[in-house]
Amino acid sequence: MRWPLIRYIPRATKFRFVRWAPIAAIFSAILIVGSIASLFVQGLNLGIDFKGGNALEVTMPRPVPLAELRATMNQIGVHDAQVQGFGQPTSAMVKFLPAKGEAPSAASANVERELVKRFPDLKVTSRSEVGAKVSGELLMSGFKALGVALLLTLGYIWFRFGLSYGTGAVVAVIHDIVLTLGLLSVVGIEFSMTEIAALLTVIGYSMNEKVITFDRLKENLRKYKTTPLRDIIDLSENERLSRTIITGTTALLALGGTMAFGGPVLFPLVTTMIFGIVIGTYSSIYIALPMILIWGVKRNDDEATPIKLGAASRP
Repeated sequence: MRWPLIRYIPRATKFRFVRWAPIAAIFSAILIVGSIASLFVQGLNLGIDFKGGNALEVTMPRPVPLAELRATMNQIGVHDAQVQGFGQPTSAMVKFLPAKGEAPSAASANVERELVKRFPDLKVTSRSEVGAKVSGELLMSGFKALGVALLLTLGYIWFRFGLSYGTGAVVAVIHDIVLTLGLLSVVGIEFSMTEIAALLTVIGYSMNEKVITFDRLKENLRKYKTTPLRDIIDLSENERLSRTIITGTTALLALGGTMAFGGPVLFPLVTTMIFGIVIGTYSSIYIALPMILIWGVKRNDDEATPIKLGAASRP
């Protein structure tokens, strides 16, 4: 059964994408400067994964009521409380930051006493503390993972399409990461290992968009060997526009449902992924392709003539 709304998506469009590239470049530059400024001034709201703190592994003879446990941690008044299922349904991991000036061991004892008071059948089976040094190393490892992902992106697209395509893709993906980190900084969303996973997902989605974009562009470059590059870019983007709308909308609908019903635990992850999908689609059109337009690409054995900056604004 076909989605009934698909018939309202135009199959043949003639949007002049390249015409708006200079305006999009200014818009992106403003957002990047704002994101970098926020990261330097305000920084990221690091979660307990990267700050260090206390962790208690708890068990109950019944499935752990995670929502009630989270509410209890908030009532106790500890900082950055996190409650996650751990292993079996009867186990959970409780993480929190001690109050300023409070000894970690005393904080664990106080939280344990309050939890046992409110859940008499709860038992604490393990206590641990994570220092700031270990957390800092974990943060660096997370960003190293992002760097490796970018290098693999460059290598794959360079191997499949060529260096100019790979450079455009990496610049676009860096653009996506910087803006996503800027969003997290401005909004104050807690940055945890979950957000690292979300950023890796954003890189994967963004790279997929670039591969599809470049594949259509390269196919049309072989078909229309004498057509100006800017016209082929417009043609290629118009040809894949319906596919982009359907794919992006489907992903956003799924994530929208998760955001609405997933609760506060999934909210930071879903928000990052939604923003990443939107900005990844945008950067495929207005970051990756303009880079190719500036540097030029090969058409079989002939080199396409690069344009000068600003030339894309001519009608």
